[in-house]
Amino acid sequence: MNKTLKHLVSFAVIAVFAFGILAIAQPASAQLNVGLNDSNVTGIGLGSKDPKAIANYVIKLALGFLGLIAVVICLIGGFKWMTAAGNEEQVGEAKKLLGAGLIGLVIILTAYGLSTYVITQLMSATS
Repeated sequence: MNKTLKHLVSFAVIAVFAFGILAIAQPASAQLNVGLNDSNVTGIGLGSKDPKAIANYVIKLALGFLGLIAVVICLIGGFKWMTAAGNEEQVGEAKKLLGAGLIGLVIILTAYGLSTYVITQLMSATS
């Protein structure tokens, strides 16, 4: 890999991680009253969502993030192939990247379908 492509890959990975962190970050709110009365205990913001729904959300978020990384790998492979200018070594590396990205996408889509099926069956069996 040449230096420019390494920098592009590292920038893309850092950008994806930063976007992921910013997408799930929640704003904090400070409370001045720190006594243990009913208004503070019920207002602590833990939420009342079903744990199965939270697990479903986390799994879908993680698989979406991994899918984004697989698509970026495919794009990098395509870019490398387009800029190979007939160099067989670079074309071979590009084919490996494209193959790895496509295999990753197939695995991620299979995991998404399987997890969606399992969680749907779990939710219907327990409610």
